[in-house]
Amino acid sequence: MIEAFAHPNVALIKYWGKRHEALRIPATPSLSIPLLGFATRTRIEILKSERDEVFIEGKQDGSARVEHWLASLRSVHGLEIPALRVDSSSDFPASAGLASSASGYAALAKGINQLLKLGLGYEALSLLARLGSASAARSVKDGFITLEGNRAEHQSWFAREVASWESWPLGVCVALCSPSAKQVSSSEGMRIGRDTSPSYADWTDMNERLFQTAKRAIERKDFDALAWASRWSFFGMLSVMTSSRPPLTYLNETSFAVISAIEELRNQGAAVFFTCDAGAQVKCVYLPDYEPLVLSRLQSIPGVLDVLRVSPP
Repeated sequence: MIEAFAHPNVALIKYWGKRHEALRIPATPSLSIPLLGFATRTRIEILKSERDEVFIEGKQDGSARVEHWLASLRSVHGLEIPALRVDSSSDFPASAGLASSASGYAALAKGINQLLKLGLGYEALSLLARLGSASAARSVKDGFITLEGNRAEHQSWFAREVASWESWPLGVCVALCSPSAKQVSSSEGMRIGRDTSPSYADWTDMNERLFQTAKRAIERKDFDALAWASRWSFFGMLSVMTSSRPPLTYLNETSFAVISAIEELRNQGAAVFFTCDAGAQVKCVYLPDYEPLVLSRLQSIPGVLDVLRVSPP
């Protein structure tokens, strides 16, 4: 038996919608940073039986997607994987917009690689994880990570490191605004947005440009440029969500109160910005000197359940 772990990530430049559903190829490139204060740990062992046993947070409920992923690795992608017992658990809420599937599949891919001594490198691990969840491709390694590739070649869609986290360690925290799991999954929300939103095509075009802006900002350590690109990527995704049929409403009243507070701090000169995904939680990124100010402000907002500092000391 082995144990592997991976951190979830938060996309500063989003993707929302897939070009190829089965291969989980996003419609646009994306760029993320790790949530190093959170982790998914996965234990894997070989079984003598012919069927996999998958437990997520101690329960087999909801494990069918993982079992399908394992089956496809064997039948479609030709990996010789014996029957496995998988026990996966995270130290943060699942299905709440904190990328539990990203860290889950990344940890599972790492674990299979270790257990079976496959010798897969970073790129191959990223491709493997992507087949379970596109976001998981970015959680195989910690840093400023992109998921990008050639539109015509699915094997080119793997994660790439723009810069190591140690080269520019930003402050990151999460304002928890709801304890509940989201009612519409990210995958379903993406399909709805792609198929029904009149804003979808314009947003995907804009997001390609924001992606390049964000990569240059990281290379130059330009916080204001990164904040600008990230905020507009979020607002573009939000326009797709709200113009979908039916509209997608992942944020709640507390989420918007946090967003308003962060925007107020920015207007006062603080080096901080926010982003959100398919969930009510709000992630905040800032230069480390501003951490006391940001944490104090978020903790004062009615409705915020907790403020979790997820960047390392």
